Amino acid sequence: MTRTLLAGALAAGLSGGAFAQQGVTDTEVVIGSNGDLSGIFAPFNVQAIKAAQLRFDQQNEEGGVHGRKLRLVTEDHGYQLPRAQANFNKLVNSDKVFAMILNLGTPMNLAGYQIMDRVKVANISPLTSAKALLEQDDPHGLHYLAGSSYYDHLQQGVAYLAESEGAQNICAMYIPSDFGKEIQNGAKDKAEELGLNWAAETTHKPDEQEFVGALTKLRDAGCDTVALALGVRQIIITLGTARKLGWNDVNFIGSSAGFHEAIASQPFADGYYAAAAWADYKPRLDTPEVKEWYDAYKARYNEEPGMAAILGFGAAETVIAGLEQAGPELTPESFREGMEKVQFHDAVGDVEVTYGPGDRQGGDVIVISRVEAGEFKEVARVTADGSEVPERASAGEKAVESAN
Repeated sequence: MTRTLLAGALAAGLSGGAFAQQGVTDTEVVIGSNGDLSGIFAPFNVQAIKAAQLRFDQQNEEGGVHGRKLRLVTEDHGYQLPRAQANFNKLVNSDKVFAMILNLGTPMNLAGYQIMDRVKVANISPLTSAKALLEQDDPHGLHYLAGSSYYDHLQQGVAYLAESEGAQNICAMYIPSDFGKEIQNGAKDKAEELGLNWAAETTHKPDEQEFVGALTKLRDAGCDTVALALGVRQIIITLGTARKLGWNDVNFIGSSAGFHEAIASQPFADGYYAAAAWADYKPRLDTPEVKEWYDAYKARYNEEPGMAAILGFGAAETVIAGLEQAGPELTPESFREGMEKVQFHDAVGDVEVTYGPGDRQGGDVIVISRVEAGEFKEVARVTADGSEVPERASAGEKAVESAN
């Protein structure tokens, strides 16, 4: 009887498949996401989740991956670290997710690793470009950053403005978190490397909404270039306030966290720069893959996709590619081996995504864009060391090549 009961218990434990793996059954893989759906970075997170869900639904309609449907479970931390930690505990220990995507916030992801790593939950394409995430101890090889870092964004952004705009006096406005400090460090280190003057800096709370004093201080310090590490709404207020103060002989530059259509659409935003790990899709709507994605998103949600949707699509595509390469016997180890084989062109973000043994960063380009007439226009594309990326064929040329 004891042997029979033990056999029954083992059978029950393995009923989801031939092995007991958290978040995996014969018919389903559970993917989690812990982001900011109501706080200062909600403009990034909400559309990213919508785009990821759309891509997962499309894959599920085709039968999923190796016969397993993809189920996305999301939680909102409102850019509050205590809430983020509670959400990680719920998603990992109660919802039993297999992997996580689009976790927003540098401090939140760093804290979440302590929970995710205990049970080998992969963290894929978080909504942060902090290099600290790749520098963090990665005991199971399951930390995956989508592209280039905040630090590299501002390094190359400042270098570009020094060459193209004659920038001399570099400054920063930033939230003094891991996120903000990395952007400030990137700008300051490049300024010192180029022999430029680090003129002044101001720090701000995540919910701060008044910047007259800070901008007056920076203008009085003679800043001609200001690196921004603030929330999307904060950047909008900063740009609008600068114009109201009549401060027009200054360039503001953000990182990927400040590369958002809500900023570009403001009537006073022309001239604002952003350095990011992907390109805006709007200039490439004549590319069939981009147009198909755009139409599907708009039909599903009755709104145009924005920058965040680009990231959501890329994250979902990366997860699907990793699961496909992992094979039907899905474990953290097989997923890691699968991710090391992932290589594809992200047509929506217009970047090459490549992972490999020991390589946990999918892309390495930095796309520098400038707001013109309400849209981001790409002005330069370089690698982290400043090398120019070879000129790419236009969308029309690519279509002709494909037809031939």
